[in-house]
Amino acid sequence: MNDIVRIDQNARRSRALIHNGILYISGQVPDDRTGDVAAQTRQVLAKIDGLLAEAGTSKERLLSAQIWLKTMDDFAAMNAVWDAWVVAGKTPTRCCGKVELNDPQCRVEIVALAAC
Repeated sequence: MNDIVRIDQNARRSRALIHNGILYISGQVPDDRTGDVAAQTRQVLAKIDGLLAEAGTSKERLLSAQIWLKTMDDFAAMNAVWDAWVVAGKTPTRCCGKVELNDPQCRVEIVALAAC
């Protein structure tokens, strides 16, 4: 029985997977890392929108998000983009912190869970 559906899997990771009605989205980073944190956050949220759609769900059904920033100096600018993206009254649980990201040009990475 295959009760796990993997989305965009390679030898190292799946970009997302579905198990027991929950969509687990791996850490998403921007492809174009030349922009500021607002531009990078918009790219990451667009990727999350795509994965949600591919799994047959949407941001209204987000359960949780972990946001990692290169610097907390980007917190307000990232929040402005986030606040415009989330659905009012249907916001997920969330945490945000500063971490050392794998690419020095990367300013944001987001991990998320959603109900399918």
